[in-house]
Amino acid sequence: MISKKIMLRFPKETSDKPFTSDLSRKYNLQFNIMSAEIFPRKEGHLIIELSGNEKDFENGIDYLKSNGVNIQFIEESITLDENRCYHCGFCLPVCPTDALIIKDKNTMKIELNKEECIACGHCVKVCPVKAIELSEFA
Repeated sequence: MISKKIMLRFPKETSDKPFTSDLSRKYNLQFNIMSAEIFPRKEGHLIIELSGNEKDFENGIDYLKSNGVNIQFIEESITLDENRCYHCGFCLPVCPTDALIIKDKNTMKIELNKEECIACGHCVKVCPVKAIELSEFA
């Protein structure tokens, strides 16, 4: 079983095709949509976690590429430096997947759920003390 986070960019002429349905039906792949911005007749993007057996995964990726979909594997991760973080909350509203959360309302301490993170980098840009960094997976 293989599972990877992927950003798909759709040219405007393919934005109305049922790619996710085909990945599921034709290639036995499971997907979790993490972020999406797709409009008819305009370029769009979709960030998904795609899972399945290795052969089906490769065939699904080939199918997308052959239909003009640009594929970028997300090979980065966010790190949160607990010593630098002031827990100001600037990062919370810009996180599209709610990977940055406040678990305890009493302490207001911000926590990072790496499983939810899509490494978009929005939080890195807004952190006033640079406690959040984008780094490659180890």
